[in-house]
Amino acid sequence: MNQTQEAGLNPLVVIPARMQSSRLPGKPLADILGEPMIVHVWRRAMEADVGPVIVACAEPEIAEAIEASGGRAVITRADHPSGSDRVYEAVCLADPDRKYDAIINVQGDLPTIEAACVRASLAPLANEAVHIATLAAPITDEEEKTNPNVVKAVLSFQDGNNHIGRALYFSRARVPAGDGPLYHHIGLYAFRRTALERFINLPPGQLEQKEKLEQLRALEDGMRIDAALVDTVPLGVDTPADLERARQILAGMRP
Repeated sequence: MNQTQEAGLNPLVVIPARMQSSRLPGKPLADILGEPMIVHVWRRAMEADVGPVIVACAEPEIAEAIEASGGRAVITRADHPSGSDRVYEAVCLADPDRKYDAIINVQGDLPTIEAACVRASLAPLANEAVHIATLAAPITDEEEKTNPNVVKAVLSFQDGNNHIGRALYFSRARVPAGDGPLYHHIGLYAFRRTALERFINLPPGQLEQKEKLEQLRALEDGMRIDAALVDTVPLGVDTPADLERARQILAGMRP
């Protein structure tokens, strides 16, 4: 039985993408081994085999790249304030009949994301009390523990379950204090559809604005987020150096 069957859900995977990026303009179409980066992300999501995959894009050139590779794209408004808003518009356009009750938001700058990570994101939704599921991995690099660019997830593990923890907080600071593992939050989310609708209609929260972390908006509103633990953190491509590293990783994965 797979994660989708365990959770009793019918998921749709949505990858938001836009050309504007301050550090890497045109990022979705950046070449990696002869293909645009967004195509690599789409392919990883397809390999997860949890449900249909669509790319929610702000520009037609992204849609053209996906469709040329055999995928499906939905063109959304260009002025969305966040990826979650773009995902929600795409869901409404692609599924007006509400066939899909879970939405997996896979960031469009994760070309090395493992299919197993996409599948793992659904596991917390087997608990009906959970509104949003996400991923985390133990931090093994000491420098990352104090690096504000590495978002930490404060997780509570209960009932002997060491693989899924309830998220109590997210921070750029080193938290929690004391001995024990710290967890690197991975920004991939599986929303119940009703939770996504609720989330995108919320105003930005005070903690969200202080930490610059969108997921705190959900916690401030009383929504429950649980995180499934995975072994590795996928590379997020934000700079030319990240792009080169992604090329090296994917070249090493080729047979």
